[in-house]
Amino acid sequence: MNYYDGSFGGMHLIWWILWFFFIAWIFFIPADIPYQKSKKESPLDILKKRFAQGEISKEEFNEAKTIINSAT
Repeated sequence: MNYYDGSFGGMHLIWWILWFFFIAWIFFIPADIPYQKSKKESPLDILKKRFAQGEISKEEFNEAKTIINSAT
């Protein structure tokens, strides 16, 4: 006796939903490790990096540093 009558079936639908969420989770998880906070660079850190790379002069660095320190 065969109990399959050609209908989609409730349990079959649940498994397809679970598979869909599993596949979506694999493709849409963040690239970084969960619960690991990435360090945000402060404006002063960015300024120091630009000065070290030679993008700005010493005068520009000191002027921007003064502005940043007065804002905080």
